[in-house]
Amino acid sequence: MPRTEGLHVADDKREQLIDQYRGTRDVSEKLCDPLAIEDYVVQTIPEASPPKWHLAHVTWFFETFLLKVFVPRYRPFHPLFEFLFNSYYNSVGAQWPRSRRGELSRPTVEEVYAYRACVDEAIVSLVNTATVADWAEIAWRLQLGINHEQQHQELLLTDLKQNLSLNPLYPAYREDLPAPSGRQAPALSWLHFEPAEPLIGHSGDVFAFDNETPRHRVLLQGFRLASRPVTNGEFQAFIEEGGYSEPSLWLSDGWSVLRAHDWDAPLHWRQIDGQWFEYTLAGLRPLNADEPVSHVSYFEADAYATWAGKRLPSEQEWEHAARGRRVDGNFRERGRFHPEPAEEGRKKPLQLFGDVWEWTRSPYGPYPGYRRGEGAFGEYNGKFMCNQMVARGGSCVTPRDHFRASYRNFFYPHDRWQFLGIRLAEDA
Repeated sequence: MPRTEGLHVADDKREQLIDQYRGTRDVSEKLCDPLAIEDYVVQTIPEASPPKWHLAHVTWFFETFLLKVFVPRYRPFHPLFEFLFNSYYNSVGAQWPRSRRGELSRPTVEEVYAYRACVDEAIVSLVNTATVADWAEIAWRLQLGINHEQQHQELLLTDLKQNLSLNPLYPAYREDLPAPSGRQAPALSWLHFEPAEPLIGHSGDVFAFDNETPRHRVLLQGFRLASRPVTNGEFQAFIEEGGYSEPSLWLSDGWSVLRAHDWDAPLHWRQIDGQWFEYTLAGLRPLNADEPVSHVSYFEADAYATWAGKRLPSEQEWEHAARGRRVDGNFRERGRFHPEPAEEGRKKPLQLFGDVWEWTRSPYGPYPGYRRGEGAFGEYNGKFMCNQMVARGGSCVTPRDHFRASYRNFFYPHDRWQFLGIRLAEDA
């Protein structure tokens, strides 16, 4: 953790951190501008929290880990908010059950926005008055909180999509989202990578989550990586050839989940009068065969790869392919909020960043030399390193300035409410 030198904290450092904080907080509220008041409380599955809860939880994070620690005699906005809006920090205290967040009609949306405003004012005051002795720790915690809120901005959109998708009216989050581009996906090709011993992970010279470190060297055999993600049209062929009814393609746990939930297509696909449609944040649209397939579980991704005679890449192979490439793509800032077809003529592999998170075959676990942080911060990533799989690359609702090539996302194999897609690989 960096330490501030000198006898005072420069005003420009304070202003820069406040601007970053305010900018992040403003984005969260702008994302909620299109919502009706009724949209703020709906929760259709345990994984998808209501928008109101997201807005309050990220505020609780700043209040709990900054204001309660560094402001003498700080009085919480409400004594029970710590119980209602703590997500999973057991070392902080008990939490309202995740699956029941949609039951909380109170506090009202108006009260949650008042909570945000109150905490914002206190955070700005804290940054402006922080002493040299406290500055480094405050700055680091605030940076963590900003990145934490950016994660919840992505969750807010994916959770909202899940919650709206079950409404038979198929309402749009926004009516003004761009129409499909009309591009056709380029033909799939294969990129060859020679055996290598690359460094994997973040250097730690600027902010990164602890699960991206420490940087370490790995041994990779030669492999080939698909030039773009699998498209809706290609996945539709898997469906039409009986992919969801052939047990030999599926992992045992995947087959059990498929049968228990009657899966026969990706989440948000709807077949109406023999034609496939897809629910999007712009409402229900005819399925676009050239867009990357999304909202598939690890089990579906693995079954498709088996059907295609390929495999999923390891996260080390994925990062090796991404190393040194400019992080650019269809992220949230592009304003589409939906995957788009790959664009021919760009450097391959295409769509490595943005559009859809790409499943890897790597279990989510610690890097060599990783040590979980002390106290509550050790619960941020470390305690989830069991029974989950790594996804890489970001999605169409990931903030661009939040993402980097070493970023590790992780989900349970059955999860598919996120923009999760497939890129194939094979041994050389």
